[in-house]
Amino acid sequence: MHTQETDREPTGLGAAAKVVAERASTLVRLELELAALELKRKAIALALGIGLAVGAAVLLLYALGFGLAAAAAGIATALPVWSALLIVMGGVFVLAMVLGAVAAFLLSRGTPPVPEQAIEEAKLTTEALKSDGHG
Repeated sequence: MHTQETDREPTGLGAAAKVVAERASTLVRLELELAALELKRKAIALALGIGLAVGAAVLLLYALGFGLAAAAAGIATALPVWSALLIVMGGVFVLAMVLGAVAAFLLSRGTPPVPEQAIEEAKLTTEALKSDGHG
């Protein structure tokens, strides 16, 4: 049977330290559990988002193909089918070459992937610290 004396927590510095340590441990464990649940929820949302984006990209690719076929069919009303297909293929080829050239230019600007300005600032900061503000 519980009485007031047995229901009270032990008093004293050692007992208080033990209670604080147990509560801190419980708090840390609960925070880790919360973080794990949050990461799981975010991972599921990210996976669903990636899956839907891939599906959208596939449908966009099909739409592009149908659009090019429609363009060829439209041109084929005035020209033979083979020439309409060649015209559409030439347009796609030119577009691919332009995009490739732009991509090559941007890739050349981005390589090597080294943060040059940050490195230069770090060197200047190091030199300033070594000189201790003199000179």
